Amino acid sequence: MRGSPYFANYVSPNIDMSPEDVRSMCCRIRIDNRELKKRGGGFFGAHPLTGSIGVVTMNMPLIAYLSKDEGTFFGLLDHALEVARDSLELKREFIEARTASNPTLYPFSKIYLQQVYDRFGKYWINHFSTLGLVGMHEACLNLFGKGIETDSGLRFSIDVLNHMRDRALEFQQETGHMYNAEATPAESTSHTLAKYDKQQFPQIITSGNKMGWFYTNSTQLPNDYDAPLGTHLLHQNQLQPLYTGGTVFHMWNGEAGSWWEGVSKLVRRVLTNTEIPYLTYTPTTSVCPTHGIMAGEFPICPQCGQNSEVWSRVTGYFSVVNQWNDGKREEFKIRHHFPLST
Repeated sequence: MRGSPYFANYVSPNIDMSPEDVRSMCCRIRIDNRELKKRGGGFFGAHPLTGSIGVVTMNMPLIAYLSKDEGTFFGLLDHALEVARDSLELKREFIEARTASNPTLYPFSKIYLQQVYDRFGKYWINHFSTLGLVGMHEACLNLFGKGIETDSGLRFSIDVLNHMRDRALEFQQETGHMYNAEATPAESTSHTLAKYDKQQFPQIITSGNKMGWFYTNSTQLPNDYDAPLGTHLLHQNQLQPLYTGGTVFHMWNGEAGSWWEGVSKLVRRVLTNTEIPYLTYTPTTSVCPTHGIMAGEFPICPQCGQNSEVWSRVTGYFSVVNQWNDGKREEFKIRHHFPLST
């Protein structure tokens, strides 16, 4: 079980969706096709001609650090969301004009989206504008001195997600363009924002250390939160279903022997008993230049002593750990793994 697949949840009795209702793309974005149906005429000229024109990520820890209370926080968040809306509207206007121009800057997209243009007069009308976020755990620490794993941190995070959903709906009604809220993958953003914030505001609370600062992904629990898988799922089950544009729950596993039968049973049990919409199972794999693939983390080959490559999922895709940015390498060191026997 190499860990590449993603698992979309259509088996939970509490999820009223079928595979026709959702388009899953990249490492987590999930497009709700029911929004396209609302335009009339079902999926004709639209399905699967959809996606996102771009994501603007809210720097939650910085907003929290600059705030003295929840009221100030939501005021600054609203300002950031409105800037994001304006940015996405400008981008939409730009790519629409450049697609329609002759010669076009998007020749293949123009061909693919011709049916949409013929019906609606715009090429990108069925694409969403996406609002994302990073670092809710650190935001809670900066604002309350308590993390997202606490009751107050969880409550506040739920309020923030509901607020972002409400604003996305407002923007959709104002502009006539579809908006959604996503748990930004932040493969580089989590490190870049934390590093810059630490330079400008040395007292801000981040994760990591001088070897590599980072923010915890979206509204996930801190990477070193030592609790059983069930505790993680109960917590995230209250947050992840609130996203309208995509999220994912990672099951990290560093065991040296993971059989597909056990993985299959675990994945089905998780999807059946939660409303987690998107799930990965991520084993750690090592590759020795002489002895090949080994299950587990072995920087040094136990058979010959050569340096090995350790592979894992940076956020969306598998790659060599020592090629990750500084923040992601520090995150990898503290990731809490879930044994397959969970």
